[in-house]
Amino acid sequence: MYGLIIEHRTLPGKRDALRKVWDALMQPAIAANPDHISYAYSFGPDADVVIAFQVYSSQTAAQAFLNHPSYLDYLAQSRPHLAGDPKITPLDVQWLKPAA
Repeated sequence: MYGLIIEHRTLPGKRDALRKVWDALMQPAIAANPDHISYAYSFGPDADVVIAFQVYSSQTAAQAFLNHPSYLDYLAQSRPHLAGDPKITPLDVQWLKPAA
């Protein structure tokens, strides 16, 4: 298994606008991707940060998704709401509790 933590810092007050882009483009693409084992789209205490925790079946599957047209479209449409490029942290997932 292979994981990613992707952190998006939005421009002040633009987190909800970013969420609308994610809802329209990413949620359907993630739901349709059998290589996404787990995915959490999260808001933290900072009102201008969104963090996505993702687990894939393999590193190849993660890279394929990052090059998928839906993700590339999301990056293009989210750009006006972001303060910079997403911060991507790769993870070598050793264990994952199965979903109930």
